[in-house]
Formats: sequence, structure tokens, C-alpha cells
Amino acid sequence: MILVSAVMTANPETVSPHDTLRVAKDKMQAGNFRRLPVVQAGELVGILSDRDLRRATNSPLVLRERWYDDMLLDNIRVLGAMTRDPISVAADAPLATAAKLMRHHKIGGLPVMQGDKLVGIITETDLLDYLITQLEQDA
Repeated sequence: MILVSAVMTANPETVSPHDTLRVAKDKMQAGNFRRLPVVQAGELVGILSDRDLRRATNSPLVLRERWYDDMLLDNIRVLGAMTRDPISVAADAPLATAAKLMRHHKIGGLPVMQGDKLVGIITETDLLDYLITQLEQDA
């Protein structure tokens, strides 16, 4: 049985709930991430996705100038846009558990916990990479 810990990305990049959305956006762009766990005092308190960022800073119904977007990114805190108490998975859970949670909740990634400590993140990309490896080995 393959465990989540064998496929996850260990020690993921994180943000604080008090960081600005610009800090989060810059980290996402630099690492090519679509989500970041939100950690405060060593405790997982949320997750911020690229969709959360877009919702907080971009309305398709409002046409505005670039300076307004910059103002939002520099002044809104992660706390105001993140999903609180995210669904997570244990590092020692079967990989199928993570896949089922992601499918059932229609989410693209899960923080991976070992007890109360964030130890990784598992995403759709991690699952697909694992599947590709398995399919190529079977070929």
C-alpha cells in the first residue's frame, strides 16, 4: 500500500494569515504553486488557492485600473481570502484516501499532517505524476 508520505511534496512553502496577498501571489508565482498552506505559530489555520486570490482581487463585473489591483494585493491580508480549517490528510494515510478526499470535495490539493504538524502537501499534480510513473513501469 502506497502512503501519502511517499507521493506528497514535503516541507511546502507557506504563508502567514497576516501576510499580504502580494506576498502570497509572489510565492505562488516563484514556485509555480496553485495553493499555499497558511500557518500561524506552527499551526495550520487555512489554505490559500490561486482561485481565492483571484476572487479577492478580481471581479469580472468591475473594470478598474491597475493601481487598484496593486492596492488590493498590498493591503488585503491572507486571512481575508483564505479557506479556514482546510480538509487535510495524514502522512501515513493510504494514497487512495487523499485521492478520494480531493475528488469528493472537488479540491486540487490537501495539506498533509503528522499529528498537529504540517509536513507536506499533496496535489493533483503529485497524484498524476505517481500515476504516470506506475503506468510507464507497467508498459
